[in-house]
Amino acid sequence: MAKIEFKNVRHAYPAPSDQAPVYALEQVDQVWEDGGAYALLGPSGCGKTTLLNIISGLLTPSEGAVYFDDEEVTHLPTTERHIAQVFQFPVVYDTMTVYDNLAFPLRNRQVPEDQVRKRVEAIAEMLDLTNSLKNRASGLTADGKQKISLGRGLVRPDVKIIMFDEPLTVIDPHLKWLLRSKLKELHQQLGVTMIYVTHDQTEALTFADKVLVMLEGTIVQVGTPVELFMEPNHTFVGHFIGSPGMNVLPCEVKNGQVSYRSHLLETAHSHKQEMEGKLEIGVRPEFVRFDDAGIPVSIERIEDLGRFKIATVAHEGDVIKLLVPDEVKIPENSPKIMFDPERTHLYCNNWVVK
Repeated sequence: MAKIEFKNVRHAYPAPSDQAPVYALEQVDQVWEDGGAYALLGPSGCGKTTLLNIISGLLTPSEGAVYFDDEEVTHLPTTERHIAQVFQFPVVYDTMTVYDNLAFPLRNRQVPEDQVRKRVEAIAEMLDLTNSLKNRASGLTADGKQKISLGRGLVRPDVKIIMFDEPLTVIDPHLKWLLRSKLKELHQQLGVTMIYVTHDQTEALTFADKVLVMLEGTIVQVGTPVELFMEPNHTFVGHFIGSPGMNVLPCEVKNGQVSYRSHLLETAHSHKQEMEGKLEIGVRPEFVRFDDAGIPVSIERIEDLGRFKIATVAHEGDVIKLLVPDEVKIPENSPKIMFDPERTHLYCNNWVVK
């Protein structure tokens, strides 16, 4: 297993001679602890794969240093890093059997055949591939082929880090859930450091113990799924995580008092200092409720999802969503809403103010 550390790492792709470099990855100072399960979460183009390729050695960062277990590996080739990488589209040798696919990395390193057999059989059992070992890989489903791709990484006993680059994109929804559960189970069995890249919040939050949320080459927050949901440090985190995402609304702060459209609000933290920039409040739909003493709204739409309803309301042109438990009656006349003070956060230029 390995601890990974980035110190002052940045990466820019070459730009024309008359232009400044374009940084795909802004400065990263980050530690991935030995044996942890991590996810890199963000939209396409945010720098997730660039970061992953720097860890694997497929890219050398423009600036900074990379360490594995306190040993610098910035310029160490991929073959000497003892990592396995599982890609979006599984790399499988269709003409080989499942057994031979799994054995290939070991045979390539001239491991004795009796050790190959023991290792392949053990990995096949972990991945529920034992009954398919004699079959040609060409006949497998997409999730079966992705299991082979994963198995080829696991079969090497010297692997310290396993990285997944959107590995479930081509898998149908039901099989995604099964394979994601299998990955979680394997992490608990093996304790190997795992890093999972995805733009799907469900995949990230169900797989990882800690999630790194990325936007435009920057890590905007690192935290557990609960921390990201309850305490988003950036409006993007609040918007990107959760379904529906966090309500972000304009506000003002005068004499330490927060107001939304002239309605005074209590928030999670006191704010005595003067602030300049774009000021907003953020509150998740789970922490908005109908209340006769609240802010008057008009109801735009109600979506009934069985256990709860999603109500979309409006106030002076702002759209606000709230989750309404099934047993709560939605007011028909003069509806008003209230924000939970403990879960209402103030943001300045998109960053939370504490």
